[in-house]
Amino acid sequence: MSTIGRISVSLFTVVAVISIVLAAAVIWLFLTQPVTVANAVNDGEISPLVRSLGSVLYNAFAGILKYL
Repeated sequence: MSTIGRISVSLFTVVAVISIVLAAAVIWLFLTQPVTVANAVNDGEISPLVRSLGSVLYNAFAGILKYL
């Protein structure tokens, strides 16, 4: 496999993993904080949603790092 082929496969893998992590965090946020999500959608303000999403991702990574 050529160098360009390896780079493209690696880039695709990184993008796929980031997409999966973000999708899982958004689903978790919908299930655990539906009022925050509903208010963000209703008001058109995305900052509380992004803040909550960051909190969910931080707590998930902190929990994973505890086990390592």
